[in-house]
Amino acid sequence: MNEDYDVIVLGTGLTECILSGIMSVKGKKVLHMDRNSYYGADSASLTPLEDVYKRFSLPGKPPESMGKGRDWNVDLVPKFLMANGQLVSMLLITQVTRYLDFKVVEGSFVYKGGKIHKVPSSETEALSSSLMGIFEKRRFRGLLVWAANYDVNNPKTWEGLDPNKSTMADVYKKFGVNQDTTDFTGHSLALYRTDEYLNKPCIETINRIKLYSESLARYGKSPYLYPLYGLGELPQGFARLSAIYGGTYMLNKPIEEIVIEDGKVVGVKSEGEIARCKQLICDPSYIQDRTTKVGQVIRAICILSHPVGQTNNVNSCQIIFPQNQVNRKHDIYVCMISFAHNVAAQGKYIAIASTTVETNDPEKELKPALDILEPIDQKFISISDLYAPTDMGTDSQIFISRSYDATTHFETTCDDIKDIYKRMTGSDFDFSEIERTKNDIFGDCPE
Repeated sequence: MNEDYDVIVLGTGLTECILSGIMSVKGKKVLHMDRNSYYGADSASLTPLEDVYKRFSLPGKPPESMGKGRDWNVDLVPKFLMANGQLVSMLLITQVTRYLDFKVVEGSFVYKGGKIHKVPSSETEALSSSLMGIFEKRRFRGLLVWAANYDVNNPKTWEGLDPNKSTMADVYKKFGVNQDTTDFTGHSLALYRTDEYLNKPCIETINRIKLYSESLARYGKSPYLYPLYGLGELPQGFARLSAIYGGTYMLNKPIEEIVIEDGKVVGVKSEGEIARCKQLICDPSYIQDRTTKVGQVIRAICILSHPVGQTNNVNSCQIIFPQNQVNRKHDIYVCMISFAHNVAAQGKYIAIASTTVETNDPEKELKPALDILEPIDQKFISISDLYAPTDMGTDSQIFISRSYDATTHFETTCDDIKDIYKRMTGSDFDFSEIERTKNDIFGDCPE
């Protein structure tokens, strides 16, 4: 291990594995270490089910009714991929898709007035949806058509709503939509966690609505994808990519010290040896004195013997509980997957409810979601601190990722990856540049 590297990466969470893969493709000499014996860190999928019981300190073994322990792959952090989103672009451009198989998530739902409603996936569904009355549907359709045609470079498409000056509150006012439609649009389509977006320039929300619509258009049922065998497959896919391009991986490797000289990282000490490096990427757990706590997330992993009620018995779905519908400051999310994705025993379902903690009784905050999921065979509760870096790496060359938030998609994670990439290289993440580099240096990626 006593070698010199361009980049050392600590932790095998998805953020770290993607950056490791990208840096390897760019021709950097990369060493990747993790104190754990498995890939994924906080974004791992645990198998067998016995390991989930151990992780959450539950006494005894899973009952026989749960089936074989090896049939289970339980995500610690529930997230879906937007079909037209940034992570899918990263998977395609790096060809990591060759290691993965995906299924389309069967439905997207929203909670309103104590009931679950399907988020319309077509104009026909919108017209028959119980979410809105007939006149409200017309107003909502007008908003969607306007957003779809909006071109930031063509003021004729703005209809008086400047992309950088008009707020999203101005947009809703112009189209005359009511509060329920505002909740539904902002939280189920634009996927905001809070209502802070209302008073910000409308262009970001327009782009988010377009992303949802474009993702939905790819497969029809919902805008979301999910990998067979669980999310733990994603970091492993990028780890393989890094290895193909010369990256070195070491699991079960205790990290004794991050070596810093004159304020700049120079290496990592493990088991008495020092590997030297020019740059370091790590998750917050490896260097907490350069991070700050920015909140907490509660997650409840629920094993069910039935599909979620009011969802037409789908095998997978997302349900969003907009903050105003549950008298909160943050949305509640539910991701539901099942035996159809090779993550549970036959006939079993995994529903994971999550939200940003607001009170001293976090589990009670999930009550609206947990009530919808009843009866629950087994429940695993975790409360995770969220960290953000205080050291941006400009001088130290230490680049720390952000903790995984409560959202049920990877867009915020990809924003973090692009931010770290820019701070490391001084240039914006450019998918075409990564593609060129890969082909120029190595030709087609070997099988």
